[in-house]
Amino acid sequence: MQRDLIEEGRSDIPAADCEDFRQTFAPRPPRAERAALGKALRKQVRRCEHAVWSPPPNRADPVSLIEQANTGRIPELIPIRHARMLPSPFTFYRGTALNMAADLAGTPATGLRVQVSGDAHLGNFRCFATPERRLIFDIHDLDETLPAPWEWDLKRLAASFVLAGRNNGHRADQSEEAVRNCVRSYREHMAMFSRMRALEVWYANVEADALAADICDTDIRTKFRKSLNKAKDTCLVEDVFPRFADDSGTIPTIKDDPPYIYHHLERDEGEFYDRVRYAYAHYHDSIAVEKRTLLDRYAVADVAIKVVGVGSVGTTCCIVLMTAGTRDPLFLQIKEARASVLEAFAGPSAFAHHGQRVVTGHRLMQAASDIFLGWTTDRGGRHYYVRQLRDKKLKFTIERFTAAKMALFAGWCGMTLARAHARSGDAAAISGYLGAGESFDGAIAAFATAYADQVERDYDCFAQAVRAGRLEVHADA
Repeated sequence: MQRDLIEEGRSDIPAADCEDFRQTFAPRPPRAERAALGKALRKQVRRCEHAVWSPPPNRADPVSLIEQANTGRIPELIPIRHARMLPSPFTFYRGTALNMAADLAGTPATGLRVQVSGDAHLGNFRCFATPERRLIFDIHDLDETLPAPWEWDLKRLAASFVLAGRNNGHRADQSEEAVRNCVRSYREHMAMFSRMRALEVWYANVEADALAADICDTDIRTKFRKSLNKAKDTCLVEDVFPRFADDSGTIPTIKDDPPYIYHHLERDEGEFYDRVRYAYAHYHDSIAVEKRTLLDRYAVADVAIKVVGVGSVGTTCCIVLMTAGTRDPLFLQIKEARASVLEAFAGPSAFAHHGQRVVTGHRLMQAASDIFLGWTTDRGGRHYYVRQLRDKKLKFTIERFTAAKMALFAGWCGMTLARAHARSGDAAAISGYLGAGESFDGAIAAFATAYADQVERDYDCFAQAVRAGRLEVHADA
């Protein structure tokens, strides 16, 4: 009411009330002041302190944490999860976000918080289409997203480059160069975002074509453009639908590809699909009215279970095939949203619904999000989020990266993570802490190497548990 009166120019409002109103909407302190506050944090947490990784005496058994993370997953899929983690320390790392969250909780942090990914390894960065059908480079999977220290994302990302480099046979100095490229890019772009207006930061995105244009290496640039063009030319009807669906019958169905895509469960199949149908029916209410109008043009033709990723294997994930007529398909993915692995260490989510937590994280961190992004609940109270499947996406084959490609990709990831963090955090304060020199870059490079060594030790424990029969592995995965 008082705001309405102020806008009308009324002069009979007490001056104290007007001042209280103005203070409620007071602007943030100037950039220079926030940068100075960030710089002052170096006295509390020296940048060199981030270099240290030393496992505490009471560190949890890594295999026990894997077993803890398996709780509540579909039992017959857990051996596939273990199989996907088993090939190397890098694949193991991708499936152990909980393990690193527990470790990061004991590392130095400035206290500056942002919306983090929670699982920011390099495999979670890729190209995908915006609603306007432009290809951008961005963070893709945000199942663990939560407000938390910005350092946690950067440290997980940095360590992933060392592990991926070792997996690819790169020298130690080449892996360190990739990490330094990543952190330098994060630091320099955070400084750039700190100088931009709020709306400029929000509108900023990383165009895939712009990335291609900036690649100096001719061979890398040519191959990347070829991959981009292939992604751009991907057609849902001509490419995706024939791969996933069989339209030989009256109603199209999803093709089985066991153990990765299938219709039949070993137990409680009827109850499972009843929960999925209920969840889909209630997803409708979580998206904008205009998106509901579009969605209502489609009817559900079939539903199947799909095994996805490494860390997500065993959680409920379904493909929904929908049609709006002949040769007019749409694929949606309904994916279970569990409590973030960060919640035990960074505090609970502000959202009681974990699907809403994940969707909000996408909208906060991504430059553009899927138009069908929404959340829902099944009859049993499990939480889910929903998005399109295979919408002009380009996933990078990290296992084939040369050292040059890895270093280039590291710079892209650092830039993208800085943009994502700047949307929700105080870019000026973070930039003030980081500074213009390479002190922080070197510290994170040292941490990444030390933590990669830790992951390899944990992987050995995991492999031993598999050999001993403590953890079951799917032979065909």
